[in-house]
Amino acid sequence: MKVVVIGASGLIGSKLVSLLRPRGHQVVAASPSTGVNTLTAEGLMEALAGAEVVIDVANSPSFEDKAVMDFFQTSGRNLLAAEAAASVKHHIALSVVGADRLPESGYLRAKVAQEELIKASKLPYTILRSTQFFEFIGRIADSATEGEIRLSPALLQPITSDDVVAALADLAAGPPFNGIIEVAGPGAYPLDKLARKFLAARGDKRRVVADIHARYFGAELDDRSLTPGEQPRFGPTAFDEWLNSRISAPA
Repeated sequence: MKVVVIGASGLIGSKLVSLLRPRGHQVVAASPSTGVNTLTAEGLMEALAGAEVVIDVANSPSFEDKAVMDFFQTSGRNLLAAEAAASVKHHIALSVVGADRLPESGYLRAKVAQEELIKASKLPYTILRSTQFFEFIGRIADSATEGEIRLSPALLQPITSDDVVAALADLAAGPPFNGIIEVAGPGAYPLDKLARKFLAARGDKRRVVADIHARYFGAELDDRSLTPGEQPRFGPTAFDEWLNSRISAPA
């Protein structure tokens, strides 16, 4: 089966390509660095020729409100039009758990806009909404740093990127769901405590302060904002297990 991975140079995309190829799929690693640009449509038709499944894990290079909305709308329209022309049988997109619950966030508004384009396209599709990746906890802390780190104590149920990749690969081998599926890690943690544990493990002594009004990419959080609903898929890897493996890994 020919599978095209859009955003193949990123964290999820590169891992997904490496997982799919040993399973016998013909995988096209599509990104601007390989001559496939969804913003300009350059190389899209050539990459999609004969493809049965397209997995879109591309992300905006900028999280500024207008830039991120322009990215997901332009990229989405170009990609979906090319897929329709190529008679692609299954469009899979990676989105974010809680995207529709936080309209204050420009990034999450853009993800919802991307989802709406997919639903309106009439292509067979599956949207996988994931919770935050373990690998991004440090970036979240950095984005909240103004002398000290102020983070919401709202619950997060993060997941390792490897478990998200495994879920995407499984979806690629199955029929379109024509709806949204959620995936999350096995445990929920207050965001401030999660960051505190992550930073301590790598010897970062910055102070983390719990603040119920601290914003997460423009939005205030509560315990339901970024946690999954009923019957999500669960990745098996616990945060402590992942963190310990990172600490003990050779340099």
